[in-house]
Amino acid sequence: MATCEVCGNDYDKSFEVIAAGSRHVFDSFECAIHLIAPVCEHCGCKVIGHGTEVQGRFYCCAHCAKQSEGDVAVDDRAG
Repeated sequence: MATCEVCGNDYDKSFEVIAAGSRHVFDSFECAIHLIAPVCEHCGCKVIGHGTEVQGRFYCCAHCAKQSEGDVAVDDRAG
């Protein structure tokens, strides 16, 4: 068993994630998302899908990227 670094739960089904060279231990995807998912620069939501990146800044969708960056060459099915 290992202890989740977000909520402190000592759980027999905890898991490890290695991101950017750092090892993290979580008891749920919720805690993993809370700690390591990027945040959309425009609306502030957690980017848990593919999202998009423009000049090192993360966005949840092309709409948010265009709202912040102007007429950039990004597109998605969300319109």
